[in-house]
Amino acid sequence: MSSGKFKRRHISGRGGILGLTAYFFRRSLLNIRQNLVINLLAVVTITLSFLIVSLFLLVFVNLEGAGELWSEKIQVTAYFDRELNEKEFIALRDLIMTLEGTDSIAYVSKGEAMKRFRSRLKGQESLLDGVPPEVLPSSLEIRLKQAFRSSGSVEAYVARLKKIPTVLEVQYGEEWVRRFNTFMNFMRFGGALLGGFIALAVLFIISNTIKITIYSRREEVQLLEVVGATRLFIRIPFLIEGMLQGLCGAILALLILAGVSWLFLNHAGNFLIFNPQEAGLIFIPVTFCAALVATGVLVGFIGSLTSLHRFVDQS
Repeated sequence: MSSGKFKRRHISGRGGILGLTAYFFRRSLLNIRQNLVINLLAVVTITLSFLIVSLFLLVFVNLEGAGELWSEKIQVTAYFDRELNEKEFIALRDLIMTLEGTDSIAYVSKGEAMKRFRSRLKGQESLLDGVPPEVLPSSLEIRLKQAFRSSGSVEAYVARLKKIPTVLEVQYGEEWVRRFNTFMNFMRFGGALLGGFIALAVLFIISNTIKITIYSRREEVQLLEVVGATRLFIRIPFLIEGMLQGLCGAILALLILAGVSWLFLNHAGNFLIFNPQEAGLIFIPVTFCAALVATGVLVGFIGSLTSLHRFVDQS
C-alpha cells in the first residue's frame, strides 16, 4: 500500500466524509495563509468587481420599483363628443371590461373635466370665466392591469378600444410609455453585458491566483502524485480556495454597499431636495443578494477548475 492511499484511508477512517471535508478546508486555509498577500489582493479585486455589479443592480432594482409606480399612472383615455347617460355608460363599461387587460373604468363628465382644467391653472382660473363646460369632451379613464402596461400591450389594447363605434379619440401618452420601456430594456441589456464582463474578469483573477498558489506548491503537488494521490484529492483544496475567494469577495461587496446605502438613506436628506426614504428607495432584495453570493462561489469554482486543468491535469 502506498503512503498516499494510506493517508486518505487514515483520514477517512477518523471521520468519513466529515473528516475528509475538514482536511480539505484546513488544506485550503493553509494555502491561503501561505500566499496571504496574493489572496488578499485577489479578494480585494473581486470585491471591487462585485461592488460595481451590485451597485448597478441596486440602481436597476430601484428604477424597476419607480417604473412600477409610474406605470400605475398610465391610463388610457377614451373621449366622446357628447355626454353619456347612465344607461349608455353602463353598457359601454360592461363592453370595455370584456377587453383583456382592463382593470378599472371611471367616467369623467364635461363638468368634471372643466373642474380639473380650472384646478390646473392655479390662480389663473379667471381665464375660463364665461367658457362653458360643453367645450370639453367627456371621457372614460381606463386603468390597465400590470401585465398590460408595456408599450406593445398598450398599443394592442388601444387598437381594440378604437373599434368601439362611440369612441371618438383615444390617448394614452404613447411616446412616454415607449421611451420608458426602451430605457428599461437598455438597462437590462447593459446590466447583462456588464455582468458578463465582470464575470470574465473575476474568472481571470481567480484562475491566475490559483496558478500562483499551485506554482508555489508544485513540489508538494508532485510528491502527492508520486505517492498515489488521485487528481481529485489534489484538486479539491484548490477548488475550495477559489470558491472561498469568490464567496468573500461577493459578501464584502454586499456589506460595503449596504453600509454606503444606509449612510445615503439616513443622511442624504441633508444635501438633497428630496428624502430618499420617503422616495421609497430600497436595498437589493434578499433573493438577489443570495444570487450574487452564489455567483461568486460559482465563478470561483470555475476559475479554479480552469487553472487546475492546465497545471494539474497536464502535469
